[in-house]
Amino acid sequence: MRISVIGCGYLGAVHASAMADLGHDVVGIDVDERKIADLSAAKPPFFEPGLPEILRSASASGRLRFSTDIADAADADVHFVAVGTPQAHGRDAADLTYVDAAFEALIPHLKDGALVVGKSTVPVGTAARLAARLAEAAPHASLAWNPEFLREGYAVKDTIEPDRLVYGVRDELAVSVLDDVYRTAIDAGTPRIVTDYATAELVKVAANAFLATKISFINAMAEIAEVSGADVTQLADAIGHDARIGRRFLNAGVGFGGGCLPKDIRAFTARAEELGLAESVAFLREVDAINLRRRQRVVDLAHELLDGSVNERRITVLGVTFKPESDDVRDSPALDVAVQLKGLGAHVIATDPHGIENARQRHPQLDYVADTTEALRGAELVVLVTEWRAYRGLDPAATAELVDAPVIIDGRNALDADAWRAAGWRYQGLGRP
Repeated sequence: MRISVIGCGYLGAVHASAMADLGHDVVGIDVDERKIADLSAAKPPFFEPGLPEILRSASASGRLRFSTDIADAADADVHFVAVGTPQAHGRDAADLTYVDAAFEALIPHLKDGALVVGKSTVPVGTAARLAARLAEAAPHASLAWNPEFLREGYAVKDTIEPDRLVYGVRDELAVSVLDDVYRTAIDAGTPRIVTDYATAELVKVAANAFLATKISFINAMAEIAEVSGADVTQLADAIGHDARIGRRFLNAGVGFGGGCLPKDIRAFTARAEELGLAESVAFLREVDAINLRRRQRVVDLAHELLDGSVNERRITVLGVTFKPESDDVRDSPALDVAVQLKGLGAHVIATDPHGIENARQRHPQLDYVADTTEALRGAELVVLVTEWRAYRGLDPAATAELVDAPVIIDGRNALDADAWRAAGWRYQGLGRP
């Protein structure tokens, strides 16, 4: 099929590349000239495992191209809108400026029978509003809503082999078109849910709200464990054996971050309040508060382990991205901890396999060292806040020889506490004795 993808950020670049890899003829559109230049040269503008390979192969095949001119999307049968919906400045609500702008720019270039497909995460009610706008300005086109469920670090796989497909539609023709787009996944048995606009919009935000709640629940248990002497990791193992609960997303630590969960639960709460249903999602305010408290807990532990003050103490922070296998530092708990410690007078050395450049752009006041060994030299405290495989695999005895004081905060409970203590470390996890 002939497909356009409007917006070539994280979601759009992956989607465009994956669709071309599946055999479609795809053009990616974005106003950012540098980003388009990089993508046109088959160079991903961000780190995502697997993306360089499919970007190169799809570009070489001639099925994938990129442009800054939205008129180049005019020949497409299907237009995916994949622009960002950041948190609005000074408010919890989602900023729909980019979604609205993308639709308005696209309308003059829609041919007869074109299908516009929203993939951006939006407040419930947005699709109905946009459908009304299409009916007014481009009645020869139609709208569907097809939320994304990508996990950073696994986005290519999640696009090519999704665990479910959700179509928010108003007619069967849109279902048929989307089935053609996703034929490979459907033939492989991927579950497909065909529903209305509102449900399709809610699926994404409800899923993120549930995951955020599960993470904050186990972090609330970690707070209790720290006072009572319990071990939250064993607690999670025990309750995770209950099939109704499950073990995934029950890892206590410094909390969640990134460009989705934090802003999405806030936008969901704001939209519920607009609908007069603030009490229905009031618990999400506490979910957010628990999450932010865990960052502060790591900073408090640093004070405790350094005899009451971090001022002028050399602290190595392992990780700045919000999760491993990503270079994304948006609302990163790891980077937040590093910045807080720096603000309290600590000499912070931050390191990360892929996130340093993005972190430096946001917080140039930190000292960044790419090499882990060099970053660890002379540390009086080590704080692990992103559980990269390289950090989980550190040898505690060899690491002890690099630092000035073998003291570590395991902000992700990712290390073997017994092994580190046996090597002479003063080890402190979160919610663990």
